[in-house]
Amino acid sequence: MTVDRQHDQLSERVIGLAIEVHRSLGPGLLESIYEECLCLEIKRTHLNFRRQVVLPVSYKGVRLNCGYRLDLVVENRIVVEVKAIEKLMPVHEAQLLTYMRLGRIPVGLLLNFNSATLKDGIRRLQLAPQSHCLTASL
Repeated sequence: MTVDRQHDQLSERVIGLAIEVHRSLGPGLLESIYEECLCLEIKRTHLNFRRQVVLPVSYKGVRLNCGYRLDLVVENRIVVEVKAIEKLMPVHEAQLLTYMRLGRIPVGLLLNFNSATLKDGIRRLQLAPQSHCLTASL
């Protein structure tokens, strides 16, 4: 199985779990509640994940703690950014792309739980191999 196909399957699993959370709770709650429930669902499937991962940045050999936090990193292959906002904007995709580049994680999911149907609030982003230009350590 190719790496791209593995990422696709993992993305599909995480999206399926997010849809389950959204079906149970609906829109209108705090982002932190959706994140907590998604973590419970991920844990039940025995996928490895980390929550609120600090993403420091290095500048001229100095490690900076800029306050970047990734909501979830699943199997060290997908960054999941959880939102509960009126509408996804280009700035949210830019934020996720920055996290992906800094963390050197090729796939990202932007999940807006404040959508009437979660399907309308999902964005899946993938970096081209040459896009890993910024560095940070997780």
